[in-house]
Amino acid sequence: MTTVPKLASELSSQVNDRLNQVGPSGIREFDQKISAIPGIVKLTLGEPDMNTPEHVKEAAIQSIKDNDSHYSAQKGTIELRRAISHYLQVSQGLDYDPETEIITTVGATEAVCASFLAMLNPGDKVIIPTPAFALYFPLVTIAGAEVIQLDTSADDFVLTPERLEATLAKEGPAVKAILLNYPGNPTGVEYSQADIEALAEVIKAHHLFVIADEIYSELVYGVEHFSIAKLLPERTVLINGLSKSHAMTGWRIGYIAAPAEFAASATKMHAFMVTSPSNPAQAGAREALENGLQDPVEMRAVYQKRRDFVEQAINGMGLEMPTPSGAFYAFVKIPAAYGKDDVKFAKDLAEKAKVGGVPGSAFGAGGEGYIRFSYAASDENLKVAMDRMTTFVKCL
Repeated sequence: MTTVPKLASELSSQVNDRLNQVGPSGIREFDQKISAIPGIVKLTLGEPDMNTPEHVKEAAIQSIKDNDSHYSAQKGTIELRRAISHYLQVSQGLDYDPETEIITTVGATEAVCASFLAMLNPGDKVIIPTPAFALYFPLVTIAGAEVIQLDTSADDFVLTPERLEATLAKEGPAVKAILLNYPGNPTGVEYSQADIEALAEVIKAHHLFVIADEIYSELVYGVEHFSIAKLLPERTVLINGLSKSHAMTGWRIGYIAAPAEFAASATKMHAFMVTSPSNPAQAGAREALENGLQDPVEMRAVYQKRRDFVEQAINGMGLEMPTPSGAFYAFVKIPAAYGKDDVKFAKDLAEKAKVGGVPGSAFGAGGEGYIRFSYAASDENLKVAMDRMTTFVKCL
């Protein structure tokens, strides 16, 4: 019989101390806890239920047939970086040199991680408006810096320049950067051009980096996305990717666009982490950006219809939620009977109504008392989930 090896007892505590300071993803952890419930409809993960467009898949298949099986340039193929550069120019009016200012990463997650590790030193502070994607917090901690959570729930989930100024005055010069994710996960709230212009003035005056995670920029409803990189290109680290816009989460293609000096440091970290991205995935991403700009438009129409359905159902239950103007999430205030105990509500909803959502507190202090649902799910599953939740809420 094979014996499963166990770590030597004297080594059991000899791991990265910073890693010990953080817990696992609250989103994934809760999703795993409820996955075994028979018949549950899960609206937990931000994963498009649609398939990658056929022409994108064919480009990747052709890459494999062409024996494109060797290492690409560490920053990604120059063809893809040129496609990214052109896409940013036509979609946002941004100019980035594909040779020196663009890095192809293994998903936007790696882009965020490489950027933090390239930027931060022990003692630095990073402001993160909350609620926010839970991944950001542990990555800052692992990089040795301190997270400053800035609760935006009292301001309709939009960071105001006044609140940012007050936080900077309180935290002092150790603040090196601010992270902005918009349209936002988990709220779906998009910042207007006026919002971004006001924040840019504060960021520039305080000499901060801004990490702009704009992964949902193609999924906006009735508004136009305005990148802060238009105003602060010299201090913005722009992060984006193909996961959400083209239903390519499993392909793991993201990118960083930043001034050449920072991009050089981020490239070094990126290369230590992953060497280079997958060639077939890069071929598919290039096809998506060169010939698939209409693909997100078609997906956006589907998501907007689903958003309207979910919002109507939630309002019909007497519950509140900000109208999402981007992404594909409904961030719902839990029933008053639960106070702010979003974990208990999410647990009861899963066990008693067989509907899965993520407790809002997983997204930081600003999410307490809310629950997040992803409407990147089939129309059928959304209807079943909303019907079950309606019945559950009525019985409270």
